[in-house]
Order: sequence, then structure tokens, then C-alpha cells
Amino acid sequence: MKDRLSVRSNNNSTNIKTAPKRSLGPVSNLEEYVQADWWRRIFDSVYIKTDGDVVDDAKITKMEVDYIERVLNLKPDDKILDLCCGQGRHSLELARRGFRNVEGLDRSHYLIQKAKMQAKKEVLPVKFREGDARKLPYPEDTFDVVLILGNSFGYFETIEEDIKVLKEVFKVLKPWGRILIDIADGEYLARNFQPRSWEWMDKKHFVCRERSLSVDKKKLISREVVVHVEKGVIADRFYAERLYTKEEIDQLLKATGFSDITFHGEIKTESQRGQDLGMMERRILVSAIAKKEWQPFKIRKRENTKNVIVLLGDPSKPDPIRPNRLFDEDDFYTIAELKNALKELQNTENRRNFSFLDNHSTLIYDLVKLKPKIDYVFNLCDEGFDNDPRKEAHIPALLEILGIPYTGAGPQCLIYCYDKSVVRGVAREMGIPTAPAFIIKPEDTIFELQINFPVIVKPNFGDSSFGINQKSVAYNIEELINAIIEIRGKFGYDKPILVEKFLTGKDLTCGIIGNPPDDYIVLPIGEEDYSALPPEFPRICGYEAKWLPDSPYHSIRTIKADLPERTAQFIVECSLKLFERLGCRDYARFDWRLDEEGNPHLLEVNPNPGWCWDGHLAKLGELAGYSYPEVLSLILRSAEKRLKL
Repeated sequence: MKDRLSVRSNNNSTNIKTAPKRSLGPVSNLEEYVQADWWRRIFDSVYIKTDGDVVDDAKITKMEVDYIERVLNLKPDDKILDLCCGQGRHSLELARRGFRNVEGLDRSHYLIQKAKMQAKKEVLPVKFREGDARKLPYPEDTFDVVLILGNSFGYFETIEEDIKVLKEVFKVLKPWGRILIDIADGEYLARNFQPRSWEWMDKKHFVCRERSLSVDKKKLISREVVVHVEKGVIADRFYAERLYTKEEIDQLLKATGFSDITFHGEIKTESQRGQDLGMMERRILVSAIAKKEWQPFKIRKRENTKNVIVLLGDPSKPDPIRPNRLFDEDDFYTIAELKNALKELQNTENRRNFSFLDNHSTLIYDLVKLKPKIDYVFNLCDEGFDNDPRKEAHIPALLEILGIPYTGAGPQCLIYCYDKSVVRGVAREMGIPTAPAFIIKPEDTIFELQINFPVIVKPNFGDSSFGINQKSVAYNIEELINAIIEIRGKFGYDKPILVEKFLTGKDLTCGIIGNPPDDYIVLPIGEEDYSALPPEFPRICGYEAKWLPDSPYHSIRTIKADLPERTAQFIVECSLKLFERLGCRDYARFDWRLDEEGNPHLLEVNPNPGWCWDGHLAKLGELAGYSYPEVLSLILRSAEKRLKL
């Protein structure tokens, strides 16, 4: 079923302050009287009156914003531009709902002043300014969302000018930002417009309308004669709006760089006056995504400002961890979110300039060349050098050879924690409980089952849940053998396999940012919420949960763990001890699981844990009240303090 929004208006009264005018009388060709820049002078108090049954109705506005929120899944921190905002009805309603970063722009001085007065009256944090949609007064990569609502697209004389608007929107959107256009259904209106109509707007005002198609059939020409019963004619004006079909809108968006173009059904508006709705009668709602690269961060060296190189995996090279062995759209979106967060830090904290390196073929040369200008490296290359996970430790080793400071764990820590059996051995040596387990070496053709079922089968080397899926949990010998074959065959893993007792209690993770023992933050302990997972699926957060968005495992959420104080304290104390013993730095995550009696056992240690916006560390930060940029800032501050920068 198509999405459909049907709304009904209430009649609100608006005084029209204008002097009587003469009417042109009958005209044979409406198009001859339309001025190219008609839109410069038509949006005034008369417009509010003639179109008030739609554009000045609070109920309609609320229902439209409901629909917009649902379609775009808007977030309170999204930076939203309401382009051609008129008197700001949508901007103001978004602000009333708690959206903190809303701006409105319109060409009409009258409507912008009206919007500003309303925002001031309600004490709403909305910025309004006058401007031309063909030349937006905003920097590139500014907004998460741009809205063009209320049939505000298609006013200009030529299609080329409409294309300029879309190009400007594409420019000011952040990478993966979204545009939403609410526009008249041109195909419908070309066949169903009313050639003549008139209606009472209130007890003293009425409007007479004439309409015709332009000679090229691409525009709907309209004339409105507004009459006061005592003063006579107070307005006689002509305007033209381009009629776009769905196919034409699709072509325009593609031509200006947008992708993932989606039509969300139609908006059908109903006036309580029961009168002529004109261009607002039936509208198309279409969204698209601006998939583009970030503009290079501008490096402005100031006193006490640090130049930070952000080191990432190489998107041009194969990656054995990813499902298709390549960076996909989700990866590029994640990188865009990272750059968005760092840009926000750069603008707000004014302490760092960020630039990015992800070409591993020239990485050594680039680092040597840039070394004199680098204060330190933000090492987010958890893929490893050349996207080889076995070479994750090579990155910090290279930085140490070059004498470049960096964030996060050193080579030795990464090597230790890449080997699950080493971490288990260190934990046991420290008196920290781990689940019973044994190792199957690659050359083993037979093995002795040393623990009771159920068990979970894991690659002993690796991270990012590589090799762990729903078949990894075995409840009998046949399932165990199949799980081993799966890891050896499907995943091509030819190293030792860890067979571990599968613990059935809560699945927990503890995040630490900082550097114990003196300066650190322990984030709230998170618990994996498996309540939405079908009962036949084992309760694990494996490869499917992290890499396969269509899997039932993608329903897993991280919530604040409800634990006895003694249990939580034990997990935190042990995690802090392991942080120091294994040589973690700046940030790390520790995975735990309770047995059926509620006793905690260490599963893994994750130095330099995933940095993505929707990763476990960011979720734990959210539980503590930190935004994604704030979590990144905490890591950077910890590194700077440790490095004495």
C-alpha cells in the first residue's frame, strides 16, 4: 500500500493590509502577463489569505511534519534546512518537537519577518534568513537534511534554474545527507486543473481564479483576483509553476548527483473551506541521498591548535573481514559519520585540525612527508595495514619507527589481544575467571571433548566476530563438527580454533576511556538485549549482527545492564586490571558473560575497539549521556594527556 497523507484544515482569519487596485479585466492569454520573477513580490499578506486554508493551518502542518519525521527518521541533533520556508510553519513545528538545529531560508522579506516574530514569541531556537535558493549562503557539507516543502520547487523561468537549486542543495548537504521534496503532481494537474473557480476566504474577502497551461504544456499559469466587498479589487496577479512528473523529478535528481531516489506516495490535502486547492491538491513526496566525499578539512594553524592525521583502512583494497570483501555503502556512510563528528569537534572545540589518510599504497611516503606538520595520529585503522587484520599491529609499529605519536594501543598489546588463548591465560594468571575451553590445532584430526555442551566455536585469532555465527553454538557432537567445518571451509580459517563452554547468562561489555590508574572513565556496563530475536537463534552477538543488516541478529540492542552491585564492581575492577596488564591505552572494551548462576567470566579484550557511530563503544557512551562526537573527544583528550601534548 502506498503511503498517503490526508489532512483537513481550519479556516483562520488574516487581515490584508493593502490598498485597492484596478483589475486588468478579461485577458485572452494568461501567459503573456506572467513576469519571469513573479515570485519576488507575490508572497505577502494576500498570499497568506488566499492560501491560508493550507499554508496557515496548524493541524495540516502538524500532520505533514508527522509524515516527514516518519519518512526521514529524523534525529533531534540533525541539522535541518527548511528551504523556501515561507512563514516557517514546518521549521517552527520541528523546533516545537525538540529539533535543535533548524534553519529556514526564503526570498520573501515579509514571510521571513513573520517567521522570526513567531519564533521570538514562542522562544524557539530556529534561525531564519532571507536568501535565494539558487545561491545558498551556507558552507559545503553543512546540513543532514534539506526540506523543500509546500510545492516550493519549480517557480523559476527555466529548468536550468531549478537544477541550480538542486546543485546548491547537494553542495550544502553533508555526505549521505538527505533531501525531501514535496511537489505538485504535474501529470495529474495537467489533466485535472480547474480553469476557473472562486471562493469566499472570509465574510469580506473572496478570490476569483483563472488557469491555463502554458504553450509548451510544461507550466500551469494562474491568475488570482482578490476582492474586498467594500474596497473592491485589492490584488490582480499572475504566476506560473512548472509541472514536473515523477520521471522528470527522478531525472533531475540523478542529473544533480543524488542517488537512492525514493517516492513515498502522495500527499492529498483537503481544505475545510472545501474550495479550490490549485497546485496543492495532489503532491508527490520524494527523497534522495547525497552520496559524496567530504570537502577537505581546512587546516588553519593557530596557537594551541593541533594537526591530527586520522588514519583509516584503505577503501580501495579488498578486506577479508567484510561480507563481499569490499567496502560497501554502509562502510562509506560510517566514514562519513566519523568525519561529520570530527568536523563538529573542529568547529566547536577549536583545538584540532583533522586530515585523513587511507591510501595504504602511499601511506609510508605520506607519513614521512607530513611528519613535520603532524602533532599526532588518530589511529582508527583497525582493519590492519593493507586491510590485513593480522597486520593491525603494523600500523602503530610503523608510527613508532617514524617517531610519530598516536592514539590507542601499541603493537604488543594488539598482538596479545589478537590471540584469545593468550588473553585467557593472562586472565587466569591474574585470578580472573574465564569459561572452560580447549584448543583444536589445524593438524588435529581427532580431539577429546573436554567440556560439556553447549559450546561455542571461535577462531582463536581475530576480532570483529569473524567466523562466529549462529552455527557456532553447538549442542551435540554433530553440531560441533559442523561448526568446525564451517570455520575451516566457509571462512577459510586455517589457524587454531577455540572451543569454549557456551555461557547462557547475560552478555555484557565494559568500556573504559582514559588511562588507569589516574585518569579514566568507566562507561555504564552494557547488556545485549536479545528480546526481539526469534527464540530458535542462539543468543550471541556474532558476525551477522555486525555485518549483515538483513539478519534477525540486527534486531539486537545494547541496553544498560541491570546487575547486582557486587557483580558490576567485580567486572569493572577486573577490566581495569586487564587494561593495565595488557598495555591498553586511551580506550578499550572488555566482553563478559554470566553463567547460569550469574557469575561473570571474561570472553575477550578489545584494545582500539570499533570507533563507528553505531558500535558498542558509542552505544556505551550514549548510555552515559555522551554524543558520538563527545566519545571521540574523550578518546582524543586522553591520548593528548598521555602524550603530554
